[in-house]
Amino acid sequence: QVQLVESGGGAARPGDSLRLSCTASGFLFSAFFMGWYRQAPGKEREMVARISDQAERTYYRDSVKGRFTISRDNVKNTLYLQMDNLRPEDTADYYCVRLYGAYNPDLWGQGTQVTVSS
Repeated sequence: QVQLVESGGGAARPGDSLRLSCTASGFLFSAFFMGWYRQAPGKEREMVARISDQAERTYYRDSVKGRFTISRDNVKNTLYLQMDNLRPEDTADYYCVRLYGAYNPDLWGQGTQVTVSS
């Protein structure tokens, strides 16, 4: 089965770090751009970061630049999001996504919750 499974979410304090992982199966992982999206309650889904198939390029939304790092291991078929210096506004459900044509999500994980509060 083609699927993405996230893990690593949880509760954190402002300034803390978390690392999200996403394991992929059922497709040629190394042939796709991958990304992370998030959605906070009452807000629209937004792209957090994406990474090219061979990890040559990464892209981040402005609000996470310098704090988050996207990476991938094409041998392990795993995508990561290292989140440092977390802020309350990072609170959201985070989704691992496969990107068709480098930009268009066509496969989603189930999501993992990240809560940042004092």
